[in-house]
This record gives sequence, structure tokens and C-alpha cells, in this order.
Amino acid sequence: MRRFLHCLWRCLPICALLPGMAAARANPLDFSTIRLGDATPVVLVVGGIQGDEPGGFSAATLIATRYSVENGAIWVVPNLNFPSIIMRSRGINGDMNRKFAALDARDPDCSTVRRIQEIIRHPWVGLVLNLHDGSGYYREKRISPLCNPSRWGQSVIIDQERLEAGIFMGELGRAARRVTEEVNVRLIRELDRLHVRNTNTAAGDREMEKSLSYYAVRYGKAAFGLEASKEFPVELRTYYHLCMVESLLRQAGIRFSRDFELTPESVRQVLQANLGVSFAEKRIFLPLDDARTAIGGLPLPKNSAAVTSKPIMAVLPCKRNSETLCIHYGNRTLTRIKPDWREMDDSLQALRVTVDGQEKLIPFGEVLPVAESLRIHPHSGFRINVIGFPGKGGDDSGITLRRKNFLKRYSVDRQGTLYRVEVYKKQRIAGIFLARFGNTGKTADKRPLLPSVPGPESSLGF
Repeated sequence: MRRFLHCLWRCLPICALLPGMAAARANPLDFSTIRLGDATPVVLVVGGIQGDEPGGFSAATLIATRYSVENGAIWVVPNLNFPSIIMRSRGINGDMNRKFAALDARDPDCSTVRRIQEIIRHPWVGLVLNLHDGSGYYREKRISPLCNPSRWGQSVIIDQERLEAGIFMGELGRAARRVTEEVNVRLIRELDRLHVRNTNTAAGDREMEKSLSYYAVRYGKAAFGLEASKEFPVELRTYYHLCMVESLLRQAGIRFSRDFELTPESVRQVLQANLGVSFAEKRIFLPLDDARTAIGGLPLPKNSAAVTSKPIMAVLPCKRNSETLCIHYGNRTLTRIKPDWREMDDSLQALRVTVDGQEKLIPFGEVLPVAESLRIHPHSGFRINVIGFPGKGGDDSGITLRRKNFLKRYSVDRQGTLYRVEVYKKQRIAGIFLARFGNTGKTADKRPLLPSVPGPESSLGF
């Protein structure tokens, strides 16, 4: 698998790996840079430098997708070491966070490291936050095997007490202690208490000299390593990361807001929400919040890019069967898709339907709530195929459909409520919308498919 991802990451564009699919970006596992706000100061938030630390890259993803900025700016790199995230590996090419002092040009991580170094050095960047999950609970004195000076979890890492006078946020120790003061009043348990860890890197810590945060310090940028404990489930790690990041954002003068309550339970909910992938410029959309482990026979147009709803999601050929697509979300595989590759027809934009007695025009790529019944109106020259409805073949338009008519094993979701309505012109796919039975809402689901900010990173990404 390591060799497979290495080749995928460095050698081939996605269109060479997924037959007929054009690349949204040439390398599907490049990291993304997402900008929130367009002013200074800029806070750079980095997650996923080590792929087996989901608290860090999950927190960065929520900042990128669920936060907005009213003053200043946040630049988020949620998936710096994306191949290792997919593999649930600290680093498939070694520890990337030990490659910032010296690096051989032949190292497979060289391009990624050089590009993030360029962003760190950008003159607008004044504060760098590197998000990690660390073992146990850091304590200055040994208390137990889990609580001692060799542990990293629940700590704010600084390389030295302060930077040169006049550097933005240069009083590192003071800022770090304020983080611990603010977050320690929001603890879930007393054991979770945060502490400041000063590595005094310049005094001879050879390992920390190789880190991303010390690279930023050497270039006159305030930088902190934020460590949530690996003893926690992902949602609790993410909660503490967000608490730490928000404290530093406030200290940096960044005014921000988020669209969820900052509690572990709310964090869990938003991490599981709004998972989806679209194809053919949003004419085909699959919500994946509750997806089955496999979705077969999905008609996908040739020369179509896959667009995911979160930057730590990726659509890649499966390791054991390259004809099947695996949809990854961080360290998880959400589902596997068996494509039915088709030519595309884009002459039709929407279908007229009668849903629960009301006539509506439904564009492709939407999710239509159906409380009781659905009937798709015939459209000349087009054929309707409702997946899971055991018709007699041919065209399924003009038939009143109810949930009891469907075979549950063909649903997109595990609950048996979500079914594909596929539209063809001869053998070409025109688009798909989905019918969700049992939802009493009266309007189509218009959930956003992407964050409303730039995602793919190219050079500096701006």
C-alpha cells in the first residue's frame, strides 16, 4: 500500500488512474491551502503533518469549513501530509516534522516541505500553529507512566520564551500560558489540564531543530505546537485543539465566528456532517453521512472531476481493485464505488416531478425530501431509471413511487431512505438527483458541496 500511494502521490495524475476522469488538480493528494479573510495579520494553521493524528487534521478541517473571519485572516492547511493521512501512518516516507532543517532533494516529501516553507515565509504570515496529537499527558514532574515529562499530550509547545523585540506575538511564553489559563477553565476532566512545554530548542534540542515550528521561529515568525492527548477520542482531541487555536486567534486580534457550539458532542456532530462527493460539475451528488459500505453501478461521465465536501476527503482507486473507487475521509474509508463509465449529455438541467402532491422542478445533483410519494414526469428523449424500484425495465417516469416500493439493498444510505433517480439520453448519462423518503421537509436539500473559499493549493494557492 505504501508503494501504491507513493506512486499515486508523485507519479500519475488522477485522470491516468480513474479512467475518463479529469483532475480537479494534477495530484489528488497534494495539500490544500484554504484562506479565510483577506487582511493581516495572517494566522497559518497546519494539520496533518503526521498522518496518524486525526485530532489535529480534524480541527484544521473544521476551521477551514465551519469558521468565518471578520478581521484579519486565517490560512488553513488541513492535510499537509495527505498520503500519510490516508494510510493512517505517522509518515509513509518518515516523519515529515523532522525535515525542516535539512532535506535531500530526492526525498519524496521534498516538494511538500518546500511549498509549506514558502507559505510560512510569506510576509503576511505572522503566527504559525502546528496541530498534533501527543501521547499521554505532559507534566513537568513524573506522576505516572502516562503523566510525565516525556509525554506530549495536552501541552502548548514553544521553542523559546520570546522572539526578538517587535516581532508580532513574539512573547511566546506569555501567549502560551494565557492559552492554558483560558482552556483550563473549559476542561472536561481535571486530568485533561494543559501545560506549557518549552523545548529550549536553540540550546541543543537536535530533534526539535528539524521541526516545522522551529523553522518558523528561525524566520522570525511566532509559532506554537498544539498537542491534544492521544488518550482521547477524536472529537475530544478536536475540541481541545479548537479551544487552543481560538485562544491564540483572540490574542492575535483575529475576529472570527463558527456555526456550531464548541462542545465535544457538537464537534462530533459536525465532523460527521456534510460528507459528500459530486461529479460532472455537481450534476451527480452523493451524500455520504450514512453511506453504505459499497455503492454499485454508479454512472459516472468520462472526463469528470470528483469534488469532495471536505479537504481531508479524497477519491482514489482502491488498492485491491483499481476499477473500484474508494472515498476516503481522513483515516477512514467512507464507501467504495463501482463506476459505470458513460458519455455525458448536458442538454437537460432539471426534471419536473410531483412530490407529495406538489409539482416541482428539481435540478440534477439535489436531494429531494419525499414524505409520501413521488412521480417523475416523462421528458421526451430521456429515460428515467429509479434505482431500487423493481419495475419492468425501460422508463420509470409517470409511476407513483412510495418507499414501500423500493428494495432497501439498493439505497445509498444504510437506513434505506435515499435512492438514486438516474436520467439518460440514449446511453449517455444526463444527471442524477436523489429521493429521500421519510423526510417531511418541503424543499430540496441545498447543502453546500464545498467550502465557500479556495481549496486546492498551487504554489501559494492565491
